[in-house]
Amino acid sequence: MRYLIIGTGVAGISAVEAIRSVDRSGEIVILGEDPHGYYSRPGLAYLLTGELQDKALFPKAREEYERMKFNYKYARAVEIDRNKKNIRLGDGSLLSYDRLLIATGASAVPLTVPGAKFSGVMKLDHLEDALAILKLARRGRRAIVIGGGITALEMTEGLLARGVHVHYLLRGDRYWSSVLDEQESRVVEARLLEEGVELHFRSEVSEILGRSGRVVGIRLLDGRTIKCDIMAYAVGIKPRLELAQTADLAMDRGILVNEFLQTNDPDIFAAGDVAQVYDPSAGRSVLDSLWNPAREQGYAAGLNMAGERKPYIKKTPFNVTRLVGLTTTIIGAVGHGNDEDVVGIARGDSETWRQLPDVLVAQGGFDVNRIRLLVGENHLIGAVVMGDQKLSMPLQKMIDEKMNIVPIRERLLAKDARVADVIADFWTRHLAAA
Repeated sequence: MRYLIIGTGVAGISAVEAIRSVDRSGEIVILGEDPHGYYSRPGLAYLLTGELQDKALFPKAREEYERMKFNYKYARAVEIDRNKKNIRLGDGSLLSYDRLLIATGASAVPLTVPGAKFSGVMKLDHLEDALAILKLARRGRRAIVIGGGITALEMTEGLLARGVHVHYLLRGDRYWSSVLDEQESRVVEARLLEEGVELHFRSEVSEILGRSGRVVGIRLLDGRTIKCDIMAYAVGIKPRLELAQTADLAMDRGILVNEFLQTNDPDIFAAGDVAQVYDPSAGRSVLDSLWNPAREQGYAAGLNMAGERKPYIKKTPFNVTRLVGLTTTIIGAVGHGNDEDVVGIARGDSETWRQLPDVLVAQGGFDVNRIRLLVGENHLIGAVVMGDQKLSMPLQKMIDEKMNIVPIRERLLAKDARVADVIADFWTRHLAAA
């Protein structure tokens, strides 16, 4: 049996681990285009701020890879021949497979305005991008960041940490409006202002200005210009579907897979940012661009490739992130779905977050320590926890396990409710009864 895995991200590596857990003799070939192989994508934000060195991004030692017994091939796959069960590589050679996993991830949606090809126009997809940003960032330089979501903020924080003066442009009237409510957006914006960031709302780039091939500024739709040495953007990501298209696999916004991560070809699987998986809570297939779901999907796909029947059950999306130094946990459905600053989905985002079901909202705390709960009839639907994180784990379990909150529902929704105290009391009683 030859397993071929395309993609060296967390989904691909998890698939190798899963295959090896049940098949010690099958041949595994993993194919990738990233010269750095497997590393922590979420760690790039900390590399930019200087909190991590690049060596710390690589979570596995050489000995671990040797125990996993796979062949790594640095190459690009350009075409899948399903009938002959082989892959054509960029150099024209062929590579056969018995079971194939497509874990090609997603790439940044490119800017299409004039001047987008100038040197100094940056994105943050890979380690190479982060290293290039670090090379450009020097104290005294000026940068413009555009886009919503986590990645734009990561680049802003990284540039600030390097002493760069940052202008942050948003097409909408507040930060990450698809996921955060207005108060949460304002908390983030206030912290950006405190850090010296110049915020520009309702601002859209019409042209990137350059000199000798390098960016020197931008022109806005209203005619204003802003000078800069770096222009960084994060306006969304798109699953990398080009390879799947050569095989005529079923696709929507990503590669459509069943609960076993199989495509419409039973010998071809997909996992990670490129896959569109069924979400039982939403009743439809959705995209996640979160690290943990990619790891879980890759592992389940690997088991299924090796002959196990392991369904992937999409969990309630959960992410702990940092927004301008403020630890923030986002669980379940919490938002509105529309954001003028993001095309489709952003990196570190889940489409499930963007749902705002017809439920009541309970909230407590109105500065940096803040809790917002989406309260259904019998259980919690979602939560945003900013600052103090003592309740994020209990809330994750309450939401994921659909715990019955009827005994505390009225207290949660009471005017001026002390939401944190009500949840803490509920959780203490739950633990005592367990």
